[in-house]
Amino acid sequence: MSETVSTAGDYLAAQRLAELPAAGSTWLDNRRGQARSLLEGIGLPTTRQEDWKYTNIRPITRKTFHPVSAFCGWHDRDYLESVKLPGLDSHRLVFADGILVRELSSCEELPAGVTVASVADVLRADDARLEKLLGSALPSTPHGFTAMNSSFVADGAYLDIGPGTVLDKPVELLFICGCAGEGRLGMPRNLIVGRPGSRARVIERYLSVDEARSLTNAVSEVILEEGAQLSHHRITDESSRSFHVGGLFAALDGDSRLDACSVTLGGSLVRNDVLVHLVAPGAAVDLAGLYLARGRGHIDNHTHVVHESPAATSRELYKGVLSDRSRAVFHGRITVQAGAQQTDSEQSNQNLLLSRDAEVDTKPQLEIYADDVKCSHGATVGQLDEMAVFYLRSRGMGESEARRMLTQAFAGEILERIDLESLRAYLDQCVSQRLASGDQIAP
Repeated sequence: MSETVSTAGDYLAAQRLAELPAAGSTWLDNRRGQARSLLEGIGLPTTRQEDWKYTNIRPITRKTFHPVSAFCGWHDRDYLESVKLPGLDSHRLVFADGILVRELSSCEELPAGVTVASVADVLRADDARLEKLLGSALPSTPHGFTAMNSSFVADGAYLDIGPGTVLDKPVELLFICGCAGEGRLGMPRNLIVGRPGSRARVIERYLSVDEARSLTNAVSEVILEEGAQLSHHRITDESSRSFHVGGLFAALDGDSRLDACSVTLGGSLVRNDVLVHLVAPGAAVDLAGLYLARGRGHIDNHTHVVHESPAATSRELYKGVLSDRSRAVFHGRITVQAGAQQTDSEQSNQNLLLSRDAEVDTKPQLEIYADDVKCSHGATVGQLDEMAVFYLRSRGMGESEARRMLTQAFAGEILERIDLESLRAYLDQCVSQRLASGDQIAP
């Protein structure tokens, strides 16, 4: 008997345009229609595409997930309390399968000129406010999952940080999947705008309420105007039966800065796309990533930094720790366009294999069309240094503890970049717990 495979057509058939926020708005209907046509033409990704060569989405297409476009009634305060970040004082929006849960959200005492709201609410109240912003940072040729998200645009977080405003507390965006039960698809669409001279910190967390099989298809757009600064942290820790496809797409104006850190701790199949356009002199981006894969988990990180203007800077460091029969993919691409002189760019991907059966495919890539640049890239794949293990054991430490300590030190280089102490301590504990659970083995 042949296996049933879901297709883009199944998701197109599930779209109910009249039920989506601001249906009837000419510009938004047109955008949704264009994304629908694109998805219909390109379909869902396959391994025949170079960017998906090592990531087979067959585990996702074995069934059709049902899009969630309305609040399912979930408001489990006990669960929310159990996943609270100790010591974190923040403004917070909570989403159940991509839809805002008002009763659990808290954004009091926001500074003047700052908007933290639901995308659906903004679209219903004043859709013209988002017309020039929504979709402006997306790639010109998005893959099928991004097109699918754009064809729905149901809800998500909208942050607008006014000119010169410094947001004193971080904004936490908490996305809980599986709230509506088995086989649900959440498609949050987030938009973060930093006006000239503004500063803010944002935490995106993706969690599962239980082990229900679910799919999250999340898109976050970041637009930083002249001199704006944003510290963005994205943590994916969904269940072993969940699938996650996420994208961070950013456009940076002159002298603006984006510090983006991605930490992937859980999920059966996780795909993270990052695209950053440095569009004016002085723009700077620092990308950091940590991924821990175990069991038969699959984690794919695709990054692309485009230097469009002279005198822009990019830094990129991704680290992976793989155990059991897990697999990871890293494809980091840096493009220096013609005329983008005095570009300063560095990229590195480092992977630690804790099992003989773990596997990683890494591909750092430079495309340079200017002649006055400073660019470097590199990748490493290896195991723990046995001399370092021997040194710790000679000081009285057990082998398992020595390996765990060295592995945590390897991961710690990424965690140390996180400027929020409460978040850094929480993630350090998460990594420590996973390593202590028996992920590391002797060679």
